[in-house]
Amino acid sequence: QVQLVESGGGLVQAGGSLRLSCSASGRTFSQYVMGWFRQAPGKEREFVAAINKIGGISKYSDSVQGRFTISRDNAKNTVYLQMNALKPEDTAVYLCAADGGPDSTYYYSRSERYDYWGQGTQVTVYS
Repeated sequence: QVQLVESGGGLVQAGGSLRLSCSASGRTFSQYVMGWFRQAPGKEREFVAAINKIGGISKYSDSVQGRFTISRDNAKNTVYLQMNALKPEDTAVYLCAADGGPDSTYYYSRSERYDYWGQGTQVTVYS
């Protein structure tokens, strides 16, 4: 079992920044690909970003490429999502997830691959 707890969400004006954190406990953190997804009201869950097990390889959705940065600190069992140049359309609940399967970027965006999910943190961007 892996427990994931997100933090860092909030209310921010368009153009601003937020840094989300996801702390993991349980099994060895470095055994998991870590991903961030988001879900807005009335919409399906959407892939945002993911990072490989040891860090250094990441993948982003087209909608956040160049604005968001995912990173991880395996010594602290934490994955981060730095979000810059935020837009109102980024408003959603952001969830982190852990995937203990093969470390292949092909699978990073597939939510069904992830074994564990956090409860989410709300991000609201106003114009």
